[in-house]
Amino acid sequence: MGKRLSDNLSSLYIGASNRLKPKKARHRIVAYVESYDDISFWRSIWSDFEDDTLYFEVMLPSNKSLNKGKKSVLMNQLGARLGQNMIACVDSDYDYLLQGVTSTSRQINQSRYVFQTYAYAIENYQCYAEGLHEACVMATLNDHPLVDFVAFMTMYSQIAYPLFIWSVWFYRKRNLSEFSLLDFCSYVRLDHVSIHRPEEALLGMDRRVKHKLHELERKHPGAIEEIEMMKAEFTYLGVTPENTYMFIQGHHIMESVVMKILTPVCNALRREREEEIKRLAEHHTQFHNELTCYERSILPVDVVLRKQTGFKESPVYKKLEKDIVEFLKRIRQS
Repeated sequence: MGKRLSDNLSSLYIGASNRLKPKKARHRIVAYVESYDDISFWRSIWSDFEDDTLYFEVMLPSNKSLNKGKKSVLMNQLGARLGQNMIACVDSDYDYLLQGVTSTSRQINQSRYVFQTYAYAIENYQCYAEGLHEACVMATLNDHPLVDFVAFMTMYSQIAYPLFIWSVWFYRKRNLSEFSLLDFCSYVRLDHVSIHRPEEALLGMDRRVKHKLHELERKHPGAIEEIEMMKAEFTYLGVTPENTYMFIQGHHIMESVVMKILTPVCNALRREREEEIKRLAEHHTQFHNELTCYERSILPVDVVLRKQTGFKESPVYKKLEKDIVEFLKRIRQS
């Protein structure tokens, strides 16, 4: 049986389809993403750039497979078919920082039609420190600041930064058997976090990181100069000791760092609000009604995180935004 026309869909085909539409019809650009979870995120981005002349349709690259991952997006016959009317949207992972060491990194960093997060993944944007207090407010309906999240994530980043450089160095050397991404994440995890003394969790992590750093420096003394050169390179790429958390594995940052502090903070804020309702209620029925109303209005904080868009003010996102603006400029000039 011959292939359906949709099986051969390409940027050129979509462009031809656009030209057949009435002149007042909007220009359609198909944006392929890695998984179902990514559709909402990328839609929230592309919708900011839609107007009466063009729109984006965000979708998965295949309706025949549930395979996920960057390689599926790029290898599912998309590479040569990408263009002004068909683009790919992917998590950077380490590929942005690998700067062309691997073929995937070269393809992602060099293609004008592949848009990457620059941050490790979507989760890093969702955990953008400047938006964490607002997430707690939305989840608990309580605006009482208990922890300075920006300061906390800055301290976390400063501690993780030197070992993070080593992690990327091992990736560039393709020596993951000695120090894998999983190994790195085990050193920069947080254990129990107290909302009264959050810095104690960071002190425990600091001890682990310093111990591993000394071990790596003893074992690879010849790499130290290269590590220092990478720090200068990373500054140019936008990675600093203060924002390292944006470039560490996104799932790890979400589950093993941010949720470790947001969960006890939100629990405390909910208890605080419930105590206030109890104190102000004039009788049991009013207390029960107000508490029920409150419980129906609050949301799980992880759900709120996945909806937040405060990251659009972050310097890392501005790099992606710049790519999009340049892409649209080329389209309108063609």
